Amino acid sequence: MSKTNRTRVPEGVEAYHLKACRSHNGGRCNCTPSYRAKVTGPNGRVVSPRFPTIAAARNWRTDTLHTVNAGTFVQPTALAVREAAAEFIEGAKAGHILSNRGEPYSPSTVRDYEGDMERYVLPTLGHKRLSEVRRGDVQRLVDTLVEHGLKGSTVRNALDPLRRIFTRAVQRELIPFSPCQNLDVPRATGTRDRIATPAETATLIAALEIGDRALWATLFYAGLRMGEARALRCRDVDAGANVLRVSRSWDDKEGVQDRGKSKAATREVAIIGELRPFLMAHMLATGRRGEDLIFGRTVTDALTRSTVRTNALRAWRKAKLAPITPHECRHTYGSMLAAAGIDVGERQRQIGHSSSAMTDRYTHGFDGSIADAGARLQLWLDEQRAKATG
Repeated sequence: MSKTNRTRVPEGVEAYHLKACRSHNGGRCNCTPSYRAKVTGPNGRVVSPRFPTIAAARNWRTDTLHTVNAGTFVQPTALAVREAAAEFIEGAKAGHILSNRGEPYSPSTVRDYEGDMERYVLPTLGHKRLSEVRRGDVQRLVDTLVEHGLKGSTVRNALDPLRRIFTRAVQRELIPFSPCQNLDVPRATGTRDRIATPAETATLIAALEIGDRALWATLFYAGLRMGEARALRCRDVDAGANVLRVSRSWDDKEGVQDRGKSKAATREVAIIGELRPFLMAHMLATGRRGEDLIFGRTVTDALTRSTVRTNALRAWRKAKLAPITPHECRHTYGSMLAAAGIDVGERQRQIGHSSSAMTDRYTHGFDGSIADAGARLQLWLDEQRAKATG
Protein backbone atom coordinates (compact mmCIF):
# COMPACT_ATOMS: atom_id res chain seq x y z
CA MET A 1 0.00 0.00 0.00
CA SER A 2 1.35 3.42 -0.90
CA LYS A 3 1.75 6.36 1.41
CA THR A 4 -1.06 8.05 -0.46
CA ASN A 5 -3.35 5.07 0.00
CA ARG A 6 -2.70 5.11 3.74
CA THR A 7 -3.32 8.88 3.92
CA ARG A 8 -6.83 9.94 3.06
CA VAL A 9 -6.76 12.49 0.24
CA PRO A 10 -9.77 14.84 0.37
CA GLU A 11 -12.12 15.40 -2.52
CA GLY A 12 -10.72 17.65 -5.22
CA VAL A 13 -7.08 16.86 -4.34
CA GLU A 14 -4.86 14.40 -6.23
CA ALA A 15 -1.48 12.97 -5.28
CA TYR A 16 1.40 13.16 -7.76
CA HIS A 17 4.30 10.73 -7.32
CA LEU A 18 7.76 10.94 -8.84
CA LYS A 19 8.27 8.92 -12.03
CA ALA A 20 10.59 6.49 -10.27
CA CYS A 21 8.09 5.84 -7.46
CA ARG A 22 7.11 2.15 -7.06
CA SER A 23 3.46 3.14 -6.59
CA HIS A 24 3.13 3.51 -10.38
CA ASN A 25 3.60 -0.26 -10.64
CA GLY A 26 1.32 -1.11 -7.74
CA GLY A 27 4.15 -1.16 -5.19
CA ARG A 28 4.72 0.72 -1.96
CA CYS A 29 5.36 4.45 -2.40
CA ASN A 30 9.02 5.33 -1.95
CA CYS A 31 8.84 9.05 -2.79
CA THR A 32 7.47 12.22 -1.26
CA PRO A 33 4.45 13.05 -3.41
CA SER A 34 3.08 16.51 -4.15
CA TYR A 35 -0.61 17.29 -4.20
CA ARG A 36 -2.68 19.03 -6.87
CA ALA A 37 -5.89 20.78 -5.88
CA LYS A 38 -8.52 21.31 -8.59
CA VAL A 39 -11.13 24.05 -8.83
CA THR A 40 -13.31 24.90 -11.81
CA GLY A 41 -13.54 28.65 -12.32
CA PRO A 42 -16.67 30.52 -13.42
CA ASN A 43 -15.40 30.45 -17.03
CA GLY A 44 -15.20 26.66 -16.98
CA ARG A 45 -11.41 26.55 -16.87
CA VAL A 46 -9.86 24.18 -14.36
CA VAL A 47 -7.24 25.64 -12.03
CA SER A 48 -4.97 23.02 -10.50
CA PRO A 49 -1.81 24.25 -8.71
CA ARG A 50 0.49 21.84 -6.88
CA PHE A 51 1.37 21.95 -3.19
CA PRO A 52 3.90 20.07 -1.05
CA THR A 53 1.32 18.87 1.49
CA ILE A 54 -2.27 17.71 1.57
CA ALA A 55 -3.13 20.43 4.10
CA ALA A 56 -1.81 23.20 1.82
CA ALA A 57 -3.74 21.83 -1.16
CA ARG A 58 -6.94 21.42 0.88
CA ASN A 59 -6.70 24.93 2.35
CA TRP A 60 -6.11 26.50 -1.08
CA ARG A 61 -9.09 24.66 -2.52
CA THR A 62 -11.34 25.74 0.36
CA ASP A 63 -10.33 29.41 0.01
CA THR A 64 -10.61 29.35 -3.77
CA LEU A 65 -14.04 27.71 -3.75
CA HIS A 66 -15.15 30.49 -1.43
CA THR A 67 -14.01 33.15 -3.92
CA VAL A 68 -15.77 31.29 -6.76
CA ASN A 69 -19.02 31.17 -4.79
CA ALA A 70 -18.65 34.81 -3.75
CA GLY A 71 -18.00 35.93 -7.33
CA THR A 72 -14.52 37.25 -6.48
CA PHE A 73 -12.50 34.49 -8.11
CA VAL A 74 -9.42 35.64 -10.04
CA GLN A 75 -7.60 33.46 -12.56
CA PRO A 76 -4.13 32.67 -11.14
CA THR A 77 -1.28 34.79 -12.51
CA ALA A 78 2.00 33.49 -13.84
CA LEU A 79 3.81 36.53 -12.40
CA ALA A 80 6.45 35.47 -9.87
CA VAL A 81 7.17 37.29 -6.62
CA ARG A 82 10.65 38.27 -7.86
CA GLU A 83 9.19 39.79 -11.04
CA ALA A 84 6.50 41.63 -9.10
CA ALA A 85 9.13 42.93 -6.68
CA ALA A 86 11.30 44.25 -9.52
CA GLU A 87 8.28 45.97 -11.08
CA PHE A 88 7.34 47.50 -7.71
CA ILE A 89 10.86 48.81 -7.00
CA GLU A 90 11.25 50.32 -10.47
CA GLY A 91 7.82 51.96 -10.24
CA ALA A 92 8.62 53.35 -6.79
CA LYS A 93 11.94 54.74 -8.04
CA ALA A 94 10.21 56.40 -10.99
CA GLY A 95 7.46 57.82 -8.78
CA HIS A 96 4.68 55.91 -10.55
CA ILE A 97 3.94 53.70 -7.57
CA LEU A 98 2.93 55.69 -4.51
CA SER A 99 2.89 55.01 -0.79
CA ASN A 100 -0.24 54.34 1.25
CA ARG A 101 -0.47 58.10 1.75
CA GLY A 102 -0.59 58.61 -2.01
CA GLU A 103 2.86 60.21 -2.06
CA PRO A 104 6.10 59.21 -3.84
CA TYR A 105 8.49 57.07 -1.87
CA SER A 106 11.74 58.71 -0.77
CA PRO A 107 14.93 57.31 -2.39
CA SER A 108 16.13 55.97 0.96
CA THR A 109 12.86 54.10 1.53
CA VAL A 110 13.06 52.50 -1.92
CA ARG A 111 16.66 51.43 -1.23
CA ASP A 112 15.59 49.94 2.11
CA TYR A 113 12.72 48.07 0.44
CA GLU A 114 15.00 46.74 -2.28
CA GLY A 115 17.64 45.62 0.22
CA ASP A 116 15.11 43.96 2.55
CA MET A 117 13.49 42.06 -0.32
CA GLU A 118 16.83 40.80 -1.64
CA ARG A 119 18.14 39.92 1.79
CA TYR A 120 15.15 38.39 3.54
CA VAL A 121 12.22 37.68 1.21
CA LEU A 122 13.26 36.73 -2.33
CA PRO A 123 15.63 33.87 -1.39
CA THR A 124 12.60 32.04 0.03
CA LEU A 125 9.59 33.31 -1.93
CA GLY A 126 11.07 34.89 -5.05
CA HIS A 127 10.56 31.88 -7.30
CA LYS A 128 6.89 31.38 -6.38
CA ARG A 129 4.03 32.74 -8.44
CA LEU A 130 2.01 35.40 -6.66
CA SER A 131 -1.05 33.18 -6.82
CA GLU A 132 0.84 30.26 -5.24
CA VAL A 133 2.01 32.06 -2.10
CA ARG A 134 -0.09 31.14 0.90
CA ARG A 135 -0.32 32.80 4.28
CA GLY A 136 1.48 29.80 5.74
CA ASP A 137 4.43 30.47 3.41
CA VAL A 138 4.74 34.04 4.65
CA GLN A 139 4.27 32.98 8.27
CA ARG A 140 7.05 30.40 7.92
CA LEU A 141 9.28 33.14 6.52
CA VAL A 142 8.49 35.30 9.54
CA ASP A 143 9.18 32.41 11.93
CA THR A 144 12.51 31.70 10.22
CA LEU A 145 13.63 35.32 10.46
CA VAL A 146 12.73 35.38 14.16
CA GLU A 147 14.60 32.10 14.74
CA HIS A 148 17.66 33.67 13.12
CA GLY A 149 17.61 36.39 15.74
CA LEU A 150 16.14 39.32 13.79
CA LYS A 151 14.42 41.99 15.85
CA GLY A 152 10.71 42.57 15.53
CA SER A 153 11.26 45.91 13.82
CA THR A 154 13.54 44.30 11.23
CA VAL A 155 11.00 41.58 10.49
CA ARG A 156 8.22 44.13 10.11
CA ASN A 157 10.36 46.27 7.83
CA ALA A 158 11.12 43.23 5.67
CA LEU A 159 7.40 42.53 5.32
CA ASP A 160 6.45 46.11 4.40
CA PRO A 161 7.35 45.92 0.68
CA LEU A 162 5.91 42.39 0.42
CA ARG A 163 2.59 43.64 1.83
CA ARG A 164 2.55 46.48 -0.70
CA ILE A 165 3.30 44.10 -3.58
CA PHE A 166 0.44 41.76 -2.67
CA THR A 167 -1.95 44.64 -1.97
CA ARG A 168 -1.26 46.00 -5.47
CA ALA A 169 -1.80 42.53 -6.92
CA VAL A 170 -5.21 42.28 -5.22
CA GLN A 171 -6.17 45.77 -6.40
CA ARG A 172 -5.29 44.79 -9.98
CA GLU A 173 -7.19 41.48 -9.67
CA LEU A 174 -4.09 39.36 -10.18
CA ILE A 175 -4.86 37.44 -6.99
CA PRO A 176 -8.07 37.23 -4.92
CA PHE A 177 -6.56 37.97 -1.50
CA SER A 178 -3.25 38.85 0.14
CA PRO A 179 -1.33 36.15 2.05
CA CYS A 180 0.17 38.87 4.28
CA GLN A 181 -2.98 39.31 6.35
CA ASN A 182 -3.49 38.04 9.91
CA LEU A 183 0.14 37.08 10.43
CA ASP A 184 1.76 36.44 13.79
CA VAL A 185 4.53 39.05 13.65
CA PRO A 186 6.69 40.03 16.65
CA ARG A 187 6.18 43.48 18.05
CA ALA A 188 8.68 46.15 17.13
CA THR A 189 10.82 46.78 20.16
CA GLY A 190 13.62 49.29 20.18
CA THR A 191 15.65 51.67 22.29
CA ARG A 192 15.19 54.80 20.18
CA ASP A 193 13.11 56.51 22.84
CA ARG A 194 15.87 58.12 24.87
CA ILE A 195 15.31 61.80 25.49
CA ALA A 196 17.45 64.46 27.10
CA THR A 197 16.22 66.80 29.80
CA PRO A 198 16.52 70.54 29.10
CA ALA A 199 19.62 70.76 31.28
CA GLU A 200 21.19 67.71 29.63
CA THR A 201 20.37 69.11 26.18
CA ALA A 202 22.23 72.33 26.95
CA THR A 203 25.20 70.35 28.33
CA LEU A 204 25.38 68.07 25.27
CA ILE A 205 25.38 71.05 22.90
CA ALA A 206 27.96 72.97 24.92
CA ALA A 207 30.35 69.99 24.85
CA LEU A 208 30.50 70.04 21.03
CA GLU A 209 32.99 71.91 18.88
CA ILE A 210 31.73 75.41 18.14
CA GLY A 211 31.14 74.65 14.47
CA ASP A 212 28.89 71.68 15.32
CA ARG A 213 26.65 73.34 17.91
CA ALA A 214 24.17 75.05 15.60
CA LEU A 215 23.34 71.81 13.78
CA TRP A 216 22.65 69.86 16.96
CA ALA A 217 20.76 72.80 18.45
CA THR A 218 18.51 72.70 15.37
CA LEU A 219 17.92 68.98 15.89
CA PHE A 220 17.15 69.45 19.59
CA TYR A 221 15.17 72.71 19.53
CA ALA A 222 13.40 72.46 16.15
CA GLY A 223 13.02 68.68 15.84
CA LEU A 224 14.27 68.48 12.25
CA ARG A 225 15.20 65.17 10.71
CA MET A 226 18.90 64.94 9.90
CA GLY A 227 18.15 64.94 6.16
CA GLU A 228 16.05 68.09 6.58
CA ALA A 229 18.78 69.86 8.55
CA ARG A 230 21.41 68.92 5.96
CA ALA A 231 19.27 70.44 3.18
CA LEU A 232 18.42 73.62 5.11
CA ARG A 233 19.37 76.84 3.28
CA CYS A 234 19.99 80.28 4.70
CA ARG A 235 16.89 81.67 3.00
CA ASP A 236 14.82 79.12 4.94
CA VAL A 237 15.55 81.09 8.12
CA ASP A 238 13.06 83.93 8.60
CA ALA A 239 14.77 85.81 11.42
CA GLY A 240 12.08 88.47 11.50
CA ALA A 241 9.22 86.02 12.02
CA ASN A 242 11.37 83.57 14.03
CA VAL A 243 10.42 80.75 11.69
CA LEU A 244 12.29 77.92 9.94
CA ARG A 245 10.73 76.87 6.63
CA VAL A 246 11.32 73.16 6.05
CA SER A 247 10.60 71.92 2.53
CA ARG A 248 13.53 69.74 1.42
CA SER A 249 15.63 66.80 2.49
CA TRP A 250 19.05 65.48 1.56
CA ASP A 251 19.52 61.93 0.35
CA ASP A 252 22.99 60.39 0.57
CA LYS A 253 22.90 59.10 -3.01
CA GLU A 254 20.37 61.31 -4.79
CA GLY A 255 21.31 64.63 -3.21
CA VAL A 256 18.72 67.31 -2.45
CA GLN A 257 15.08 66.23 -2.61
CA ASP A 258 12.62 69.05 -3.21
CA ARG A 259 10.01 67.41 -1.06
CA GLY A 260 9.96 66.09 2.45
CA LYS A 261 9.31 62.61 3.75
CA SER A 262 5.59 63.34 3.37
CA LYS A 263 3.31 66.30 2.70
CA ALA A 264 3.28 66.96 6.43
CA ALA A 265 7.09 67.23 6.40
CA THR A 266 6.81 70.55 4.54
CA ARG A 267 6.17 72.91 7.41
CA GLU A 268 7.15 75.98 9.39
CA VAL A 269 8.87 75.53 12.75
CA ALA A 270 9.23 78.17 15.44
CA ILE A 271 12.77 79.40 16.13
CA ILE A 272 12.75 79.57 19.91
CA GLY A 273 15.12 81.63 21.99
CA GLU A 274 17.31 78.63 22.75
CA LEU A 275 17.97 78.05 19.06
CA ARG A 276 18.17 81.55 17.58
CA PRO A 277 21.64 82.52 18.94
CA PHE A 278 23.19 79.32 17.58
CA LEU A 279 21.73 79.80 14.10
CA MET A 280 22.54 83.49 13.83
CA ALA A 281 26.10 83.06 15.11
CA HIS A 282 26.74 80.13 12.77
CA MET A 283 25.57 81.96 9.65
CA LEU A 284 27.53 85.05 10.63
CA ALA A 285 30.70 83.04 11.26
CA THR A 286 30.44 81.10 7.98
CA GLY A 287 29.32 84.10 5.90
CA ARG A 288 26.62 82.04 4.23
CA ARG A 289 23.44 83.54 2.84
CA GLY A 290 20.60 83.07 0.39
CA GLU A 291 20.71 79.68 -1.34
CA ASP A 292 23.79 78.51 0.59
CA LEU A 293 23.44 75.40 2.73
CA ILE A 294 23.57 76.41 6.38
CA PHE A 295 25.37 73.28 7.57
CA GLY A 296 27.06 72.01 4.39
CA ARG A 297 30.70 71.12 3.93
CA THR A 298 30.48 73.77 1.24
CA VAL A 299 27.65 76.08 0.20
CA THR A 300 26.33 73.34 -2.12
CA ASP A 301 27.55 70.03 -0.61
CA ALA A 302 25.82 68.61 2.47
CA LEU A 303 27.59 67.39 5.55
CA THR A 304 28.32 63.66 5.74
CA ARG A 305 26.21 61.84 8.32
CA SER A 306 29.13 59.77 9.55
CA THR A 307 31.27 62.88 10.07
CA VAL A 308 28.53 64.59 12.07
CA ARG A 309 28.11 61.52 14.26
CA THR A 310 31.83 60.86 14.70
CA ASN A 311 32.58 64.45 15.75
CA ALA A 312 29.74 64.44 18.28
CA LEU A 313 30.68 61.09 19.79
CA ARG A 314 34.28 62.19 20.18
CA ALA A 315 33.25 65.37 21.99
CA TRP A 316 30.76 63.63 24.28
CA ARG A 317 33.19 60.85 25.08
CA LYS A 318 35.78 63.45 26.08
CA ALA A 319 33.19 65.20 28.28
CA LYS A 320 32.02 61.84 29.70
CA LEU A 321 28.43 62.42 28.54
CA ALA A 322 25.92 59.81 27.42
CA PRO A 323 25.59 60.15 23.61
CA ILE A 324 22.32 60.74 21.81
CA THR A 325 21.26 60.16 18.20
CA PRO A 326 19.72 62.70 15.81
CA HIS A 327 16.48 60.72 15.85
CA GLU A 328 16.41 60.85 19.64
CA CYS A 329 16.77 64.62 19.39
CA ARG A 330 13.38 64.58 17.61
CA HIS A 331 11.99 62.52 20.47
CA THR A 332 13.39 65.10 22.86
CA TYR A 333 11.81 67.96 20.92
CA GLY A 334 8.43 66.22 20.77
CA SER A 335 8.57 65.55 24.50
CA MET A 336 9.45 69.18 25.23
CA LEU A 337 6.44 70.34 23.21
CA ALA A 338 4.16 67.97 25.13
CA ALA A 339 5.59 69.01 28.50
CA ALA A 340 5.01 72.66 27.55
CA GLY A 341 1.30 71.85 27.18
CA ILE A 342 1.13 72.16 23.39
CA ASP A 343 -1.73 70.10 21.99
CA VAL A 344 -1.08 67.04 19.82
CA GLY A 345 -2.30 68.74 16.63
CA GLU A 346 0.25 71.54 16.88
CA ARG A 347 2.96 69.08 17.95
CA GLN A 348 2.14 67.04 14.85
CA ARG A 349 2.59 70.11 12.63
CA GLN A 350 5.81 71.20 14.32
CA ILE A 351 7.40 67.74 14.11
CA GLY A 352 6.13 67.11 10.58
CA HIS A 353 4.19 63.90 11.08
CA SER A 354 1.32 62.75 8.91
CA SER A 355 -0.58 61.26 11.87
CA SER A 356 -1.11 62.16 15.50
CA ALA A 357 -0.49 58.50 16.41
CA MET A 358 3.10 58.82 15.21
CA THR A 359 3.46 62.08 17.16
CA ASP A 360 2.36 60.29 20.34
CA ARG A 361 5.18 57.79 19.81
CA TYR A 362 7.60 60.72 19.94
CA THR A 363 6.24 61.91 23.28
CA HIS A 364 7.84 60.70 26.51
CA GLY A 365 7.50 61.98 30.04
CA PHE A 366 9.74 64.50 31.83
CA ASP A 367 9.83 64.95 35.73
CA GLY A 368 -1.92 76.88 18.80
CA SER A 369 -0.08 78.75 16.24
CA ILE A 370 3.62 78.53 15.34
CA ALA A 371 4.44 81.67 17.33
CA ASP A 372 2.33 80.53 20.27
CA ALA A 373 3.91 77.07 20.24
CA GLY A 374 7.38 78.62 20.21
CA ALA A 375 6.54 81.04 23.01
CA ARG A 376 5.04 78.33 25.20
CA LEU A 377 7.99 76.03 24.62
CA GLN A 378 10.42 78.83 25.44
CA LEU A 379 8.49 79.68 28.61
CA TRP A 380 8.61 76.06 29.71
CA LEU A 381 12.37 75.86 29.05
CA ASP A 382 12.91 79.06 31.03
CA GLU A 383 10.98 77.57 33.93
CA GLN A 384 13.03 74.40 33.81
CA ARG A 385 16.25 76.40 33.78
CA ALA A 386 15.09 78.46 36.75
CA LYS A 387 14.28 75.31 38.70
CA ALA A 388 17.67 73.82 37.91
CA THR A 389 19.55 76.92 39.07
CA GLY A 390 17.19 77.97 41.85
